[in-house]
Amino acid sequence: MEIDELGRELRSRRAAAGRTIASVAADAGLSVPYIANLENGRGNPTLAALAALGRALGADLRIELQDAEPGRDPESPLPPSLIAFARTARFATEAATLEDSGTPGARRRLLRAMAAMAAVSPRPLTDLDWHRLLDAAVLISRPA
Repeated sequence: MEIDELGRELRSRRAAAGRTIASVAADAGLSVPYIANLENGRGNPTLAALAALGRALGADLRIELQDAEPGRDPESPLPPSLIAFARTARFATEAATLEDSGTPGARRRLLRAMAAMAAVSPRPLTDLDWHRLLDAAVLISRPA
């Protein structure tokens, strides 16, 4: 992963969690400028710093070496309109309900699923579109 991709991933995770750089910095024991630089694709973070950031963001740092796959797209950042939607009370309630019903990491998984659906749209999604996608996810997640 390149530093700019890492920065986008860190920002995406932080924003999806509704967190500020300052709150993540405090939890990770790192400085605000250090994290801001990483999010902006600058710097050369240590593994210890990345592990601390991962813990602060509720994620595990995993390092693996694998053969390159031609045509493989790295996970893209969340659309800004989805990040805004993820801050709504409705999204928080539905994600918490999914988590409580036994879906670990429901918030992040839900955001990634919604972002994947948005990727097939020829146009940017609106707030109404996000509500529809959330409705679909809630419906298919209910026990039969």
